Amino acid sequence: MKARGKAFCYGDNVDTDVIIPARYLNSPNARELAAHCMEDIDPKFAASVRNGDIIVAGRNFGCGSSREHAPLAIKACGVSCVIAASFARIFYRNALNIALPILECPAAETIANGDELSVDFETGVVEDVTTGGSFSAEPFPPFMRDLIAAGGLAEYLKGKIQ
Repeated sequence: MKARGKAFCYGDNVDTDVIIPARYLNSPNARELAAHCMEDIDPKFAASVRNGDIIVAGRNFGCGSSREHAPLAIKACGVSCVIAASFARIFYRNALNIALPILECPAAETIANGDELSVDFETGVVEDVTTGGSFSAEPFPPFMRDLIAAGGLAEYLKGKIQ
């Protein structure tokens, strides 16, 4: 599994209220949530992001409330993965539950906004195509790659039961 896209960079402590503001949580529609993703920190994000693009952040991405809407809004925007120096644990789990790939990479903070990235989930290599830099993230173990390929935890478990 690989991803390639433009980097949208943010700092430390990007919380779930910034990822999807609470005023939009009354909608169960993922596309509607996506239209407001990151708007309090980056009003142009939803209009600028393209399928395959990548969110890059500092430490503690996804902190705050445990709302499952945050990774859902990111995924519905077409973001192929999130790379951060570290993640809030509940965001990490919620993202994997819906098959949004996320990688912890301490060197992520050196990636510049707009850089073209290539990510190999099997090896954990993050390549900054723009600068020629290469970074190592913790690769997904096989069962997590299978979970993501299945479409998330529920689909993965359905496959295991059948």
